[in-house]
Order: sequence, then structure tokens, then C-alpha cells
Amino acid sequence: MREHRADPPPDSAQQLLTTLGRLVDQALERIRLQRARVELAMALQRHMLPPELPHLPGVHVAARYAPARDGLDVGGDWYDAFLMADGSLGLAIGDVQGHDVEAVAFMGQVRTSLRALAETTSDTGQVLSRANELLISMGFGLFATCCLLRYDSVGRDLTVSRAGHVPMIWATADGFSGVALDPGGPPLGIMRGERYPVTRRRLTEAGVLVLLTDGVVEGPEYPMEAGLAEVLRLVRAGFDADPDVLASAVIKVADLTGHRDDAAVLVSRYDGPPAAGPA
Repeated sequence: MREHRADPPPDSAQQLLTTLGRLVDQALERIRLQRARVELAMALQRHMLPPELPHLPGVHVAARYAPARDGLDVGGDWYDAFLMADGSLGLAIGDVQGHDVEAVAFMGQVRTSLRALAETTSDTGQVLSRANELLISMGFGLFATCCLLRYDSVGRDLTVSRAGHVPMIWATADGFSGVALDPGGPPLGIMRGERYPVTRRRLTEAGVLVLLTDGVVEGPEYPMEAGLAEVLRLVRAGFDADPDVLASAVIKVADLTGHRDDAAVLVSRYDGPPAAGPA
């Protein structure tokens, strides 16, 4: 009985197997590179968010951040709190275009620029205008939305400027609340010479302000109006809550939206003017 030996595959079959093997190797290499990029972006993101938030007398601040649900969609949402040129408290929140290492790096540039410029002026509109010029000059080719708020607990003034960002939510001790649809300018990094309006308010009583990114209130099948309404409901119900508790409740709204983006929340509570002393 003759021993049966398999015939060697024809050249075309051998070439096909070689090509498939090469494609598999290339796919695995791309996966390794993408995983490395995601890990780098997440590490950068962790280190670029502030480790702690400053406080001024009568003002309490809390923040929450939720990463993107898809590990490949590392975003550029950020928040920050810092002292401005006149000693007032600056609060900033924003969202950078894109979901990759470049977006996270640009986020770091935006945050650093705002901090540096806030040491030269306390005018929120000027800070955003100068930041816009600076970011364009860097040539990243990306843009960022931003909301910048200034608390002056001594003079009891509040000023706000927006660059294409989601409006903030507010509530006061007398039962009033709403979505602050203040006028704003375009996102940072798009066009030179932009000016950003400044909205000024007088702090006459205790109140809460909630700054957030669109990842909190908007999803593929969840309109932003519905998200803002839900946050407003939480702010009304939790007006007297600790800012940390309120921030934790607001960030959970992102679970309703089905979002894949990252999300950030920044809550500030003002205790109101000091009680008058004895006559």
C-alpha cells in the first residue's frame, strides 16, 4: 500500500496565506499602536485636570469628570478653578474638538493659556479673546468651546463669558432658577479678532451655578434641551445640598443620554452676603 502524501499548495494558495499572515500582523500592530495612544491620552488627561480646587470665603466648588464609554474616544473635556489677577475666583469648563492624543494635548494648551491670561486681567471677555489669538497662533488646527466665570465674593460681582459652550444652570435662595442663555462668541481657535461678551450679575443672595459639557446633557437620541431640563430639575431639588453631592447627581444625567463622549461638571455655591453686624 502506497503512502499518501499531500501535494504542496499551488503558488497562488501559498501567496494568499502569506498575504493573510502579513495583514494579520499589520492589524495587530495597529491595535497595539492604538492601545498605546489611548493609554497615553488617558494618562495626559488625568494629569491635566486640576488635583484640587481653590476656595474663597463664602464660595464652595466641586467637580466631577466621567471618561468616554468607548475606550477609543478619549476626549478633551476639562474643568479648572484658579485665582485671577485681582484675587477673585475664576472657574472654567470646556470641550475640545476631537477624541485622540492631539485633542488632549490641545486641551492642556487651552487650560494653561486661560490660567496664564487670568493672571494679567480679570475681564473674562478679554481672557477669552486673548486665548483665542494665542491658540490660533500655535497652529493646532483645532478649536475648543469654553465657559469662563469670575466670582468676586468681596465686591459680590459675578461675570460670565462663553465661547460656543453649553449654557450654565443657576438657582437662587428665593426660589428662582433657569438656564443662563447669555450671549457668547464662537469657539476658541477658529477666527482671529473675535470679541466675547461679558454678562455681569450682582450677588445679592445665596445661589448655585452649574457649569457642564455637552457630554452631560446631549446624546445620539437625547436632545440637549431635555438634558438641560433634567439638570435644572436636580439643581432646584438639591439647592441646599453639598456641592459634591449635587455634582455627583448632575454627572449621572450623562447615563440618560446614551453618550459615548466624556463629560465634566463644575458646581459652585455662593453662601450669600455676610450677615449685617449689630448697629
